[in-house]
Amino acid sequence: MARVTKKRVVKKAPRKAAAKRATAKRSTARSVDPAVLKAQTNLDKLLANVDAEAKKVAAARKKAADARTKAASSGRAADKRAVETARNAVARAAERAKKARAQVVEARARLSIAKTLARVKAVEEANEAKLADLRATLAERAERDLAAAHEAFEQRWLKSRSKVDERKLKAAEKKLKAKAQAAEKKAKAKIAETERKAAAKAKADAKKTEAKAKAKSKAKTKVRKKVAKKRASTTAKRSPVSKTGTRKKTARKTAAKN
Repeated sequence: MARVTKKRVVKKAPRKAAAKRATAKRSTARSVDPAVLKAQTNLDKLLANVDAEAKKVAAARKKAADARTKAASSGRAADKRAVETARNAVARAAERAKKARAQVVEARARLSIAKTLARVKAVEEANEAKLADLRATLAERAERDLAAAHEAFEQRWLKSRSKVDERKLKAAEKKLKAKAQAAEKKAKAKIAETERKAAAKAKADAKKTEAKAKAKSKAKTKVRKKVAKKRASTTAKRSPVSKTGTRKKTARKTAAKN
């Protein structure tokens, strides 16, 4: 009867330990990585800023449309200047909105990287927990087996069992380490892909901006050449009259001297 009682006590102990481990795992799963939380908060702020800038662009466009309508009906120079001012305001608002969207893209990339790193960290922590559980399990098994062993073989049994457990731990550690390395490799590949896409988009945006600047500069040059040509034509038309007037004045001075 005493032996039966001992077996029941030994069986209940692992259940309590397993319940504690399950509770620890659930509490770990509910926690949020601080870097992910920070990146998500930053992204939410930038998304709100994008919405605000979009509303400003819409308001600026509405104001510009109203100004054009008013200028078309009145034909006054002041109203035409107001149209130009409104058009510039729309361009500035659109540029700010574009920058806000670019910041959102960058923030999303950072959030993705933070989540990837958090997953790697979670895998490492899970591996550590599994190793701790395995150590506890092996220790409990050793205790149960030792209770049933003979006193005469206790020292030799402990030494032999310790070697077996060490081999098991090393094998489990090697397996979990390989799993963590695979997760890290996958995370690095994903990070590299995210950075490559971000760099490609930034390069494309830079090319677009440069092309727009060149087109704008070319248009301004064309307008300046046209104005210069017009001024040169006007000067050419006026020059014969000036020369005739100078000749008449010279003839009068010569007659007066004579």
